[in-house]
Amino acid sequence: MNAYVGTSTSRVDGRAKVTGAAKYAGEFAADGLLHGFVVEASIARGRIARLDTSEALKMKGVVDVLTHEHRPPLADKDEAWKDEVAPEKGSPFRPLYDDRIKFNGQPIALVVAEDWETAKFAATRVRVEYEQEAFSTDLESERGKAEKVDQPHKPRGDAAAALTRAAVRHEADYVIPTEHHNPMELFATTAVWNGSGGLTVYDKTQGVQNVQKFLCSVFGKKPDDIRVISPYVGGAFGSGLRPQHQVVLATLAALALKQSVRVVLTRQQMYGLGYRPMTIERVALGAKPDGTLDAITHEAVAVTSRYEDFSRNDTGWAEQLYKSPNSNFSHKLVDLDVSTPCDMRAPGAATGVCALECAMDELAVALKLDPVELRLRCYSDRDQSGDLPYTSKQLRECYARGAEAFGWSRRNPAPRSMRDGKELVGWGMATGVWEALQMPVAVRIVLTANGHAEVSCAASDIGTGTYTIVAQVAADALGLPIENISVRLADSTLPQAPVEGGSWMAASSAHAVLGAAEEIRWELARLAKAMPGSPLADLDAANVTLTDGMIASSDGRGAAVSIADVMRHSKLERIEKEKLNQFAEDKSHARNTHSAVFAEVKIDEELGIIRVTRIVNAVAAGRILNTKTGRSQIMGGVVWGIGMALHEETVMDHRFGRIMNANIAEYHIPVNADVHDIDVIFVDEPDDRINRLGIKGLGEIGIVGVPAAIANAVYHATGKRIRRFPITLDKLLD
Repeated sequence: MNAYVGTSTSRVDGRAKVTGAAKYAGEFAADGLLHGFVVEASIARGRIARLDTSEALKMKGVVDVLTHEHRPPLADKDEAWKDEVAPEKGSPFRPLYDDRIKFNGQPIALVVAEDWETAKFAATRVRVEYEQEAFSTDLESERGKAEKVDQPHKPRGDAAAALTRAAVRHEADYVIPTEHHNPMELFATTAVWNGSGGLTVYDKTQGVQNVQKFLCSVFGKKPDDIRVISPYVGGAFGSGLRPQHQVVLATLAALALKQSVRVVLTRQQMYGLGYRPMTIERVALGAKPDGTLDAITHEAVAVTSRYEDFSRNDTGWAEQLYKSPNSNFSHKLVDLDVSTPCDMRAPGAATGVCALECAMDELAVALKLDPVELRLRCYSDRDQSGDLPYTSKQLRECYARGAEAFGWSRRNPAPRSMRDGKELVGWGMATGVWEALQMPVAVRIVLTANGHAEVSCAASDIGTGTYTIVAQVAADALGLPIENISVRLADSTLPQAPVEGGSWMAASSAHAVLGAAEEIRWELARLAKAMPGSPLADLDAANVTLTDGMIASSDGRGAAVSIADVMRHSKLERIEKEKLNQFAEDKSHARNTHSAVFAEVKIDEELGIIRVTRIVNAVAAGRILNTKTGRSQIMGGVVWGIGMALHEETVMDHRFGRIMNANIAEYHIPVNADVHDIDVIFVDEPDDRINRLGIKGLGEIGIVGVPAAIANAVYHATGKRIRRFPITLDKLLD
């Protein structure tokens, strides 16, 4: 039988998705289902002086309007509202908790009606009077109030002095605006009342057990009272890591009315959830004339809310990419009257590496060095923050393979030197880096006598292909066709799993599947050895393998018995094994994925219109479990990188503290016409140290470095260096 791991395998859930059989959180039916619509605050800071729901309640079909004055009890203590990925510092937001307004767009009431249209219309009849207070939502005007919250790596040497002495210096600010997730599926929750006080909650989330524990904590319920299910997720990209307020509101309404309730946020309302925070990234580089670095400093100043400190590692990535004897990194936060930011694909790296790689390109220009050559001269074989070797690092090969595929050797280094007809042509490149993380995960496998296996785990599939990866690994480990594997995911009653994020789920779940499959194999071997006249009687269980529905010797003798015969002889209909896989802690090595991104842009010199015509992304990420879904992950990351470079920006009117483009008509994201040739290269990177299968994960690395490569290509084409993203035609024509 052919192996599945490492091949181009189509998604096992693909048919369900394209036929509409796959159900999402807002599609589950329930008898007597009611619909909730959120009423939002229209000020940025203050309190509710008066909230009048009488007109809404008079409308036909309206069942109730929940407010901070009219609702079931909610937990008081901060700890009750902290979920698995909540920031360490701060007091989490509580919807409908009291009269305080913390941000514009905050939910302040929930209208519940017999249908969604009635609830939406009735929400316009809720009257609110406020006592408004002074507020600020502008990072740049408040930058001087930034407070240091994190120093990701210890300073090395004396970076300030080394910068002063350096033969060649570059220092600049790079500004990355606030960006919002815009997954195809809206955030939704269907809370189904079971008649005896319990709830089954269908929620759009990246972690069903995180949501289940959170709801039990907030509402004072026992674990058996609330079950959370999320079989399919139409994109989340980090926005579903924390329980969002619609799940609290739907649960609150179901408990209050003892009836099933669905709450679906509109696209505009989703802009009141988490986002990638605006950052001002200041990077300083000092180098010798030959390009080797004397010093690196990187300071990030980022937005957070007044009630929680959210930060990610924007700085410090240079320690893993470029050798320098002197370095200093810091991350600072500015408290503003906004909602708390959250993780967005490659949090910290997508923004921090963008600034770093733009700065490296500027240094290459100052040194008159090829950008690839500069990076090779500064290449670090060890993570300098802890002076650690890597489990594997094939970044040099990424540079070589990517440059060859792109045709980099034909690049004329002079700005404005390359043309295609009336268009300026620019070629730029950048490096990408991300963490190779892995988490404890448990898996249960039930093998039945008819040669079918069900694999179950509470892990989510947020569109990355977890169903397929789990099926591939299980099929190989159990020696069954992939058609004989069924996978159950994202139910809080299933074996434990963390939230799905950080590119850790493939490696984590795959090894849990292996562990449970080995338990099955050992049990089958024991049973097979006990059969009268068994050809495996004298074999050690370690020398037995499962293949083609058989239990066979792995020593080449050809001895085998069928799994069906063994189970029939043992009078077993099923064998069930559950295994929690935990990875041994290894502080002796750094674990990362890497990439080299090459970009071509063509720019209309008169109109300033930018087209990204080619991207080559060469990725070293350990063993690739599925080349088909893996390539899709990288392509999706590249498209998002195009968005970061040229399109995406959440625009705030600071006079009102309100987002002005909270829709996908005016919040620009790449469309088909913006996406041209994308070439994904997977560089072979064996890694027997990081884990048994050598897996590193692909979800994040695809976006890292892409915005910088495009920005560097824009400079090469035009001779204009744009340090404020996104790069729009007005900035080029200015």
